[in-house]
Amino acid sequence: MLTKRIIPCLDIKDGRTVKGVNFENIRDAGDPIELGALYAEQGADELVFLDITATNERRKTLAELVTRIARHVNIPFTVGGGISSVEDVSVLLNSGADKVSVNTAAFKNPQLLNELSREFGSQCIVLAIDTRFEEGDWFVYLNGGRVKTDIRTADWAKEAVDRGAGEILLTSMNNDGTKQGFALDITGRLSQSLHVPVIASGGAGTMEHFSDVFEKAGADAALAASIFHYKEMEIPDLKNYLYKRGIQIRF
Repeated sequence: MLTKRIIPCLDIKDGRTVKGVNFENIRDAGDPIELGALYAEQGADELVFLDITATNERRKTLAELVTRIARHVNIPFTVGGGISSVEDVSVLLNSGADKVSVNTAAFKNPQLLNELSREFGSQCIVLAIDTRFEEGDWFVYLNGGRVKTDIRTADWAKEAVDRGAGEILLTSMNNDGTKQGFALDITGRLSQSLHVPVIASGGAGTMEHFSDVFEKAGADAALAASIFHYKEMEIPDLKNYLYKRGIQIRF
């Protein structure tokens, strides 16, 4: 049985780690490289670095930052934000990233997923989906949660996996930053229907929220940001809690 992964997420804006609530009210949370190294030391399984303004401001994720992260962090890490071509991915992987996360560009040009998986292998292509529950279902949002689409999340996730996405990073905008728990329903739906790992994101506030998303929704990994950045929860304590609950975890 595969172990469940704990993944701190570092949203980056202008070279600093930031955190908001429901994708708004952004505040500073520290240096991304220092934080990343600390989480690796504490037992995080992977890290995700997202340049949250890259797509909206039409900037490329900084390869230079990735090079610096790779020098200081000894666990796998994913980089996302503004990635829209084979060339973008090549630069980031060559700079030291283990995986890349694509979102808006893949939605607008689904063929990109076919190209990336063919070129680099699906194991390093993560499809990020920002989703919001409204009108009775979960819908896809683009550009860092700013643009609504009329496409249902479950449909887009299935198409993306069929095209070569090797992992789904699912962020519930309804839950993001609320600390009220992960979106168990849509996470569970994707975990049951897809043959690739699903990373749950948005809403972690207590250790029980992590056990819920693993046990009830079947997520393969759980991602969180502010509870780690602001020292509300330590990774070793969380892993001990999950281990005692009988959840397969790596120490």
